[in-house]
Amino acid sequence: MTRSPLCRTRSLRLIPRSLAVAAIALSGLVSPAHSQDREILNVSHDIARELYAALNPVFADQWQAEHDETLAIQQSHAGSSKQARAILQGLKADLVTFNQVLDVRILADKGFVDAGWQQALPNNASPCYSLPAFLVRGGNPKGVEDWDDRTRDDVSIVFPYPKTSGNARCTCLAAYACALDKFEGDDAAAQEVVGKVLKTVVVFDTGGRGATISFVERSLGDVRISFEAEVENIRTAEDEGACERVVPGTSLLAAFPVALVRKVAEARGNTDATEAYLAFLDSTKPQEIIASVNNREHAPGVVEATADQFPEVRLITVEDVFGSWAEVNETHFGDGGTLDRALRNRHRARA
Repeated sequence: MTRSPLCRTRSLRLIPRSLAVAAIALSGLVSPAHSQDREILNVSHDIARELYAALNPVFADQWQAEHDETLAIQQSHAGSSKQARAILQGLKADLVTFNQVLDVRILADKGFVDAGWQQALPNNASPCYSLPAFLVRGGNPKGVEDWDDRTRDDVSIVFPYPKTSGNARCTCLAAYACALDKFEGDDAAAQEVVGKVLKTVVVFDTGGRGATISFVERSLGDVRISFEAEVENIRTAEDEGACERVVPGTSLLAAFPVALVRKVAEARGNTDATEAYLAFLDSTKPQEIIASVNNREHAPGVVEATADQFPEVRLITVEDVFGSWAEVNETHFGDGGTLDRALRNRHRARA
């Protein structure tokens, strides 16, 4: 099989054929708005296109059967931090499905999302989760195995820009947390690791899908760091042996939080449908679909059935290492924080 040209059909190659069929079916479901009784807008992170393309028609069928009403679920995808800012600037999201808790909390702080949004749904409002993993070239020619290999001068990396992508912020936090774990809490050593990782990035794209295109289509970099689900989907979509997945022994748990944007949903009369959609994500069939695109899920029966699909890994949580997301935002992602300093040092080194 040869690689397809860079085009819109490319995204369908990142998922199993059965889900590609579902995604194609969705194109018929989400037809012009006047043919639907109602529509809701899910504003999501950059690499979740195929997942929600598969989930949406299942929920729409369920809603129609229960309410005798046709419902279109429209999608918007970009880096989750960029999406949060777009909502604050007027994008009419009924719900968000992000890849970073911090981006939902920004909306909660501004009154768009309920303060208790994490307690409103199971598993702290994260129907699935993943972890940063590595996609390497076939045969793993650079011998990349763990986070230490990310800092080598002979290894170049591709991942999105941390200022616009929750995916990239999670990568930075994972590198930091794993370094703290290795160096027994030595913060200076951990900051040095993050700085070295950023210096080896060959290109910063604004979102996860752009970074994937840079790695696969443009052949940039030795390693694409992304969520395990994206890494495995790319590996299986490419020519056999073209890429390999490497799951480090220790990584950071990446929750994929969801929330009702109450300020918008109430104004649009969509609160009932949106709340139903969010509850639907934790039921068995959606959890099976979530697992089929290599996200780790929570439903006990599905977890047991898919155990062989996911390598064992020791997961560190943000709360374990950093105390809270509020502290992460201030110390690492706030103005003048760890990320800003590391990026400035990177710019100086490359000047």
